[in-house]
Amino acid sequence: MSLKKMRNIGIMAHIDAGKTTTTERILYYTGKSHRMGEVDDGAATMDWMEQEQNRGITITAAATTCYWNDFQINIIDTPGHVDFTAEVERSLRVLDGAIAIFCAVGGVEPQSETVWRQADKYHVPRIGYINKMDRVGSDFFNVLDEIQEKLGGNPVPMNIPIGSENNFEGIIDIINKKELRWDKDSSGSVIVESEIEGTRTGLYEYWKENLLDKVSSFSEEITDLYLTGEEVPIDVLKSAIRKATIEGKILPVFTGASLKNVGVQPLLDAVIDYLPAPDDVVPAIGHHIKTDKETSVPCKKEGQSLGLVFKIQSDKDAGTYHFVRIYSGTFKNGSSIVNIGKGKKERINRILRMHSNKSDNIDSLSAGDIGVFIGLKFSQTGDTLGLDSFPILLEKMDFPVPVISIAIEPKTISDRDRLKEVLDILSKEDPTFSVNENEETGQLVISGMGELHLDVLVTRIIDDFKVEANIGNPQVSYRESITQEIIHVEKFQKVIAGNENRAELTIKVVPSKRGAGNSLNTEAIRKDIPKEILEAITSGIEGSFNAGICFGYPIVDVEVTVLSINYSETFSTPFAFEAASVMGFDEACKKAAPILLEPIMTVDIMTPKEYVGDVISQVTMRGGIVESLESRTSIEHIKAHSPLVKMFGYSTSLRSSTQGRGTFSMEFSHFAKKN
Repeated sequence: MSLKKMRNIGIMAHIDAGKTTTTERILYYTGKSHRMGEVDDGAATMDWMEQEQNRGITITAAATTCYWNDFQINIIDTPGHVDFTAEVERSLRVLDGAIAIFCAVGGVEPQSETVWRQADKYHVPRIGYINKMDRVGSDFFNVLDEIQEKLGGNPVPMNIPIGSENNFEGIIDIINKKELRWDKDSSGSVIVESEIEGTRTGLYEYWKENLLDKVSSFSEEITDLYLTGEEVPIDVLKSAIRKATIEGKILPVFTGASLKNVGVQPLLDAVIDYLPAPDDVVPAIGHHIKTDKETSVPCKKEGQSLGLVFKIQSDKDAGTYHFVRIYSGTFKNGSSIVNIGKGKKERINRILRMHSNKSDNIDSLSAGDIGVFIGLKFSQTGDTLGLDSFPILLEKMDFPVPVISIAIEPKTISDRDRLKEVLDILSKEDPTFSVNENEETGQLVISGMGELHLDVLVTRIIDDFKVEANIGNPQVSYRESITQEIIHVEKFQKVIAGNENRAELTIKVVPSKRGAGNSLNTEAIRKDIPKEILEAITSGIEGSFNAGICFGYPIVDVEVTVLSINYSETFSTPFAFEAASVMGFDEACKKAAPILLEPIMTVDIMTPKEYVGDVISQVTMRGGIVESLESRTSIEHIKAHSPLVKMFGYSTSLRSSTQGRGTFSMEFSHFAKKN
């Protein structure tokens, strides 16, 4: 398959906007599946995990490949719930384009904004799809306004709805000047075209004019034709739309009702017409590990082999699936490769093309494609795979820090090793899930992005991996920092096995701006000491960042400078300097007025108007501060900040105060001093 005939796309949106339902229709119309699975029935093809079927939400980013008009489309259906934002992040990192789905009733919802920012971060071109036009309260044109106001997008409707709510019957295709309706008896496979009905001619003319006006801003050819009153050829118009879309200047917008099988085929056509092929986007940038120079990696099958692991998934039969995006060259079955960052040799035993949780064996995977490698032992999410002859390290992915923790312990001693093994598997699969063992008590503590995130993981441990475990109550993952500048001198002297070990160093600790992270400056001493001594000091201080000051929580936003050292060739050892740096850093921080920081969450609440007073009262009682209140047609959108520790159990309170009609999402915002 040539690169021009390939598309790598993601489907992204807020929870319940209809991502998985739309994907099911795409698979059905492209012939990949012979029946349409429904999320509500727990039978969606892409929601293959038992929990996804039970909960009716997408948890993992499922991958599949289908074909439309001789084009290969690799699709990743990403989660909409904010607790699984890492799944979205790592998927967008390797995609060339995306479909942003919006609910015609809810419009631009909180998680819509989050995934939009993530797509901006990776410069992913998008097309929009306003779904659920058949729902009560749907408003296509209001959503267009919200895309422009809230996301800063430049929405350009390619089709507009005929009617809405119960009267939604089809769409007007702006470019082809046709009305399209979907035949119910054929499950939407048959599309009936007709001329634009007289009463809708004015509406069509207005939006055709809007389309030409928007696109002409980016095309001199269309501007000339437009100004002279000549008809713009369809191929010229599509070419200009494609170019502007890939450059991120416009958002072509489509509409439909996926559950009613309306509007999906034009969306598929748009994927082919407007989203980029792998070689249409800016080449990936890598760093040569020997020279540290930036290197462009053109997407060519005949190039040097280079790929990125963007997801890991355990399979009880096949072992570990490593999902890989190939940026250059070709990887073949049975070949030996290198994990560039770790310098470890790996072997590809099998290569699979995935269809949700099913797969087909293939012989090779080339530039621009996405697939699964079986047999890798050392590689993890974010690792670069390639050859010794082309040691290029692709940019690593950044993930948010876990902010909520629970204690977990096996019910029997015999289950302890099995539990540790399972936790190791899950932490490799999910970069936002971490496991720590308390050295004093031996207690295992797992941390994640939210209550739902940890609930899903615990359910997997107990139900999928069959490990019996006791679970503690959720605990907040605090941080520690300092508030004063301190200079401290630390001396270390100890006789070990008859040998004297001495070290002396002067360090300065300074509080950084909140969110700046930790830093270590050793420039003042670099010229005076051997490399192993410098490494020992660096290891000691950087290792101490996770050890805490007073309470054992990770330390954040501290700037450390090693001002001077007293070094003796006879008595100074790496061990002595590492010990001195650990003790010195600890003492300096204790003198620097340490404080405890707690995670503050951004809370987005959607509630019917009649309950807004009770909802705001609940938030303020939990220590929250309401930042904004936005009125919509039938609901109110409340945005607030609140300490995480006060938000445990909030979902139950919100449901009871809104008769089950209120919804909310919550994501980490920043750390602040605990009151």
